[in-house]
Amino acid sequence: MSSSYLILATFAMAAVTFVTRALPALIPKKLLDTPWLHRLNESLPLSVMVLLILTSLSYQNLSVTTGMHSAELHLLMAQIGALLLVLLVYHISRQLLVSMVVGIATINGLLWLFTQFLG
Repeated sequence: MSSSYLILATFAMAAVTFVTRALPALIPKKLLDTPWLHRLNESLPLSVMVLLILTSLSYQNLSVTTGMHSAELHLLMAQIGALLLVLLVYHISRQLLVSMVVGIATINGLLWLFTQFLG
């Protein structure tokens, strides 16, 4: 990679970031006050959180022919359990920080339980 390519890429990223930040100020208020934008604004945080969690699930080493090691299975079960609890807590409280703390505590607690009682 040449230095001119890196400079051009940096400027392109800066321009895209600036446009996405400035766009709400440039759009008329009448267009921003539509019902579908309000619904999108309400559902977007949960959607982004679910996508981030689903992409982080550790199912990369799953294989039908060889099966899974118990540690991989325990990790996947703990991640799915934490995901379900995060979704439930967020649905009830609508607090992202509380949901993230519950998720971190849940995954660590479930991993500890699985290692203690399931070997």
